[in-house]
Amino acid sequence: MRPAFGGPPIPVGVDVQVESIDTISEVDMDFTMTLYLRHYWKDERLSFPSTTNQSMTFDSRLVKKIWVPDMFFVHSKRSFIHDTTTDNVMLRVYPDGNVLYSLRVTVTAMCNMDLSRFPLDTQTCSLEIESYAYTDDDLMLYWKKGNESLNTDDRISLSQFLIQKFHTTTKLAFYSSTGWYNRLYIHFTLRRHIFFFLLQTYFPATLMVMLSWVSFWIDRRAVPARVPLGITTVLTMSTIITGVNASMPRVSYIKAVDIYLWVSFVFVFLSVIEYAAVNYLSTVQERKERKLRERLPCTCGIGNPDEMMIDPQITGYGSMDINTTGNYGMPENGGRQERILAQVALNDPQITGQVKASRGYVNIWIDTHAIDKYSRVVFPGAYILFNIIYWSIYS
Repeated sequence: MRPAFGGPPIPVGVDVQVESIDTISEVDMDFTMTLYLRHYWKDERLSFPSTTNQSMTFDSRLVKKIWVPDMFFVHSKRSFIHDTTTDNVMLRVYPDGNVLYSLRVTVTAMCNMDLSRFPLDTQTCSLEIESYAYTDDDLMLYWKKGNESLNTDDRISLSQFLIQKFHTTTKLAFYSSTGWYNRLYIHFTLRRHIFFFLLQTYFPATLMVMLSWVSFWIDRRAVPARVPLGITTVLTMSTIITGVNASMPRVSYIKAVDIYLWVSFVFVFLSVIEYAAVNYLSTVQERKERKLRERLPCTCGIGNPDEMMIDPQITGYGSMDINTTGNYGMPENGGRQERILAQVALNDPQITGQVKASRGYVNIWIDTHAIDKYSRVVFPGAYILFNIIYWSIYS
């Protein structure tokens, strides 16, 4: 039975030495910790006379024959006491009956993580210690030295997290069927290292988006060049998204990395749609050009082609040199604009009449390359703006 049975609750002080934090799993939402758990109480039944006031130390065999606090870890999934080479348990008894009971334990406990800011998140996990059988009427559990009761090894480090701080708290836990219990908490705050995810996720996604912009500088007629480039970037982005989600729990909310990857995917996808729009407008342009050529007469055999011109009142264009005739697809002044122009001789009434009849086609000005030119500015500008907003929110 517990000391002072039937009397006031026995105070049991606790302190903890954290040896290591072994693993932290986002998929299982738990952590594994190895620690030294020490209990302090007084049991006058174990007092003994001593002239030197020296304590006596025992191993786990005596623990089974005396009363010890029945501590357990709340919300733990697995735990065990180390037994190599013998049970890692120590019992030290002082002449006045004070007892120190220490054991080395590895425990895997639950940690509810909020991954909405992953991988730019900070997580706080807790290890909870409580008596299993004794309520606060029988056992008063407390931290022996307050916050100083928790000590950590300076060499503790995690590959993916930076340990920001440890601290302790004490609360009462209520169970409807058994009553109130003292519960001790060990809180530790972890901030995730971002550099790994920058190399493995953010940089590749950004490079794929930038690679999709290369198609804006490729000639629209180079279908074998532009189409595979767009498809390759889309498939690569899909692979990156799949790889990231494979190592994450299936949460029902959107994570920060999901926002970045899916916005990047949309930019890559829109670059493919952009080429589809350019290709479609080019097809429409070629159809109108064919209709124009069918309506306009052939200028072959005219004696003085230099005098061929279109009446500005009819076409909206001034006098032109014959060298501009049929200038479809050719750059003018280094630009990429495409003009569909027709030149006829004003001294031929038959030709002039046909031009007037086809005035709607003569004034055609289609610049399908303008979509590519605008995309070269709009796409990078929009993506830079998105990055500024994203990193200002989540940094």
